Amino acid sequence: MQFREIIGQEETKKHLIQTVKENRVSHAQLFLGPEGSGSLPLAVAYAQYICCESKGENDSCGECGSCRKYLKLIHPDLHFSYPFFARHKDDTAITFLAEWRNVFLENPYLGIDDWRNQFDAENKQANINIAECHQIIHKLSLKPFESEYKVLIMWLPEYLDKEGNTLLKVIEEPAQKTLFLLVAQNSDQILNTILSRTQLVKINRLEDRVIRETLVNRHHADENRAARIAYLSEGNYQAALRQLNEEVNNNFDLFIKWLRLCVSNQVAQVIDHVDVIAKLGRENQKGLLRYGIKLIRESIMILSGANSLVHLTSEELEFVTRLSNAINLAKAEALIVEMERSHYHVERNANPKILFLDVSLLFVKILKFNTLPKGTQYIT
Repeated sequence: MQFREIIGQEETKKHLIQTVKENRVSHAQLFLGPEGSGSLPLAVAYAQYICCESKGENDSCGECGSCRKYLKLIHPDLHFSYPFFARHKDDTAITFLAEWRNVFLENPYLGIDDWRNQFDAENKQANINIAECHQIIHKLSLKPFESEYKVLIMWLPEYLDKEGNTLLKVIEEPAQKTLFLLVAQNSDQILNTILSRTQLVKINRLEDRVIRETLVNRHHADENRAARIAYLSEGNYQAALRQLNEEVNNNFDLFIKWLRLCVSNQVAQVIDHVDVIAKLGRENQKGLLRYGIKLIRESIMILSGANSLVHLTSEELEFVTRLSNAINLAKAEALIVEMERSHYHVERNANPKILFLDVSLLFVKILKFNTLPKGTQYIT
């Protein structure tokens, strides 16, 4: 992976390159950024640049023996650790290395759901187990085979439980010329004992402009559709790619019909509509909920006096304007909270009919009967 292949993040790239030029490469670093921001490809490109045999001013050469092996993720001094769905207690990341290489090379911006979809995970939870921790210690105790450095990139250390404490010594006092690069999304979920031993590399969400230009230039998307997807993706390039690859959906019609049925308290029709939503499939259900949250937030923008909503279509603008006249901040907050909760449960394979019927009845209480959940922030 070369820096030039990674979209945006120009300041972070410059910072990483400068640390190599000034010989300030910290042995343990935490690449912290939201999903789809490019944290993982940045870590790989950084490792490749460090190990490149013919470094350029702003990137690895891409042609030396080290780079060619890095480009295929087969360099003997490059190691990966990541959450996996263990079938046996002795399974480690190496067990799933072939799948990992294929998924990363196809899409370096992958999220945990994209990784999960490669397996028949059933109800198994992803984690980084004690066997993997022991494997990491063993791998990092070896001398480099070819490069000056040996590198371990751990994706999503949030999935390390207390077993992660076995890695403290190798993180704090690694063998010479050993790099430990952690790639995380939420520092609050990382063991404090590990967090305190790393140097932070903060990676911001991607700008809408960067995603829009990438969709147009790399994927030949229509300019208007690219702008709309960039806005809805909220800086997540992976989410933008998912939306780009989806057929044009009817989320607008589905969502406004859902709200109108709830407002009018037409229970029989609500049940029929829930059946329609339940048949959409998990990813489309999540997309519908994210879209609904966006529209409600636009209504909040209008209620707050921010009327610069040029990214909306004329139909959407008309709808959110009407909605802002029919609800207040407290109701808007309650609707968003319920949809975010539903999104969480959809990700975890909740029964869609039961889930969407439940949230529909809560919508009825909020919109028809003005009954707000306890703890709603804007209740006066």
